Amino acid sequence: MTMYNTVLVAVDGSEEAKTAFKKACQVAINNESSLIIAHIIDTRTFATIEQYDRTIVSRAETHGKDMLDGYKQQAEEKGIKDVKTVVDFGSPKVKIPKDLTKRYEVDLLITGATGLNYVERMLIGSVSEAITRHANCDVLIVRQAD
Repeated sequence: MTMYNTVLVAVDGSEEAKTAFKKACQVAINNESSLIIAHIIDTRTFATIEQYDRTIVSRAETHGKDMLDGYKQQAEEKGIKDVKTVVDFGSPKVKIPKDLTKRYEVDLLITGATGLNYVERMLIGSVSEAITRHANCDVLIVRQAD
């Protein structure tokens, strides 16, 4: 059986991301792995704002950090000793599989099957699909429990 040293879970605030986080905690506990909880702020969503307002980005970053702090606390309460959080900016389709997995030497990347952005998924494909295609490590796509 493959042992995972570093597990990364990508979260966006969706219910599927919560389910993926729970699965990532189980895997990290079972493998005694470090856990990285990542949230990517998609800067493309700000491109349509005529006058770029830094306060919007600042609020998005604060919200992301608060969300990750909550997840980190939950992971530590479950007994995971090495938990890191990452807030980054850019396209989640690029940042997660191509940047974060290399930067943190990730063995397993876990994400929800769908996230918050339905319109993007319908027009240009899902983040989870891009992750599956481009990640240089094992990928686990977690579906929402009924």
